[in-house]
Amino acid sequence: MTVSILLLTGCAVGPNFQSPSANTDAAVNVVNLTNRQDYNDPYPVSNHQLSSHWWALFNDPALSNLIVRSQAANLDLQIMTSRIEQSRANLGITSAEGLPSLSSTTSYSRERISEKGRFAALGAPTDSDNFWQLGFDATWELDLWGHIQRAEESATAAFKATLYDKEMFNISLAAEVARHYLQFRSLQAQLNITQQNQEIAQQKVKLVASQARNGLAAGFEISMAEAQLATINAQRPKLKQRRNAQLNSLALLLGEPPRVLDELLTDAIALPSLPDEIPIGIPATLVQRRPDILQAEAKLHQATADIGVAKADFYPRITLTGNAGLQGFDSHDLSSWDARFFSVGPSVYLPIFQGGRLKQRLKLTQAKQKEAALSYRKTVLTAWHEVDNALDGLASQRSQVEYLNVAFKNNQQALHFAQRKYEQGVGNYLEVLTAQRNLLNSQMALNDSETNATLRLVTLYKALGGGWDNNLVDTSLSEQATLSPTQIKASNTALAIAQHLDEEHP
Repeated sequence: MTVSILLLTGCAVGPNFQSPSANTDAAVNVVNLTNRQDYNDPYPVSNHQLSSHWWALFNDPALSNLIVRSQAANLDLQIMTSRIEQSRANLGITSAEGLPSLSSTTSYSRERISEKGRFAALGAPTDSDNFWQLGFDATWELDLWGHIQRAEESATAAFKATLYDKEMFNISLAAEVARHYLQFRSLQAQLNITQQNQEIAQQKVKLVASQARNGLAAGFEISMAEAQLATINAQRPKLKQRRNAQLNSLALLLGEPPRVLDELLTDAIALPSLPDEIPIGIPATLVQRRPDILQAEAKLHQATADIGVAKADFYPRITLTGNAGLQGFDSHDLSSWDARFFSVGPSVYLPIFQGGRLKQRLKLTQAKQKEAALSYRKTVLTAWHEVDNALDGLASQRSQVEYLNVAFKNNQQALHFAQRKYEQGVGNYLEVLTAQRNLLNSQMALNDSETNATLRLVTLYKALGGGWDNNLVDTSLSEQATLSPTQIKASNTALAIAQHLDEEHP
């Protein structure tokens, strides 16, 4: 009888979840992203495997070191890890609902009934007595309709969603560290450009002052040269402040106090160069690479399992309960076999009238599943747009860098010619100042464009889902799915008890 009931367990009501990522029709839209013809010189990409450590493409040891340190010490990431442990514990609690519970009770009391009570009137003795009891209680809900099974399925999906949430943050963290680092290097370059232009302006001030002493320059030219020098000098405090702010932002991402990275990053180095070709992986696998899409899928799975939980609430619940032990008026009675007692049997809970609560709860879970499905579709669509915009922006920025580089070289030539004309006395100083201002602006614009190009690459790899390792998530899930020795022992004990009851009561 009991074994037959055990065989019925696991028949779960409610819809079975099917992964929406199995639909490959949507992948066509992503494949077309690599065939953009909007620019004359699109950035070369390949379908080579997307590396989880994409920042290595910059070939910058300092950047790689900072990202590794952030992944080990970032405080927000540690908070995410704590949430995973909470979700893991919640899953363990839910899983334990499907296993028998066994408890032990031991009690002693000294008792006396009232001489005026009903039992005394019936002839019961009213003397004081000791009462000893030692026993075990056991309960086990038979999951006939999959209530516990669906609840565990929902908790497992919630645990997966928490894992993917952490990996989403990992991707964002790596991108943020790279962004602050690249902007820091850009500000260092701007300070160097300002320093170079400051030296040129100082030389011009000296030259104009010398010519003025010889009667070859007017006071107007001296004022213009000094004004140009002051304008260049005025840029340095603001650039230094922005540089220091970037350093502090990096330190915060690494979980460090302010100024910790000053010594490490003091020496100015050039911006990392872009790779000749960018591996973006197979575009059709974007759905499996982005943890936010996988998280949305896990939440849809959770919402689907919750429907099964709500439907199972309409069906009866059967719980096997039993207790056994020893009772006696003296402690030495507990050693006698005649002091034993036991009771065993099922209890049935049947919802008869709930005031519509169960129906409304089912409607609520179905509405949440619909919301989760729409959220999944939106997440996938957003991912396509982000990748498309990132590729488009990278190609655009690369073209802009090329044009600005041409402008910079021409402005260098223009300043050279203006200086020679002025030194030869056939040009005016206003032309020199204009050429120098144009050169400074073009240097800054080129630096900004080169920085934006590297930032676009960071944005692209963030959109592609680079910066996390799916194998680590799979390992966490497989570890959680494995029963602990205690759970295995409890399950085996429950089966043994059921078989014993079948033998005693066929």
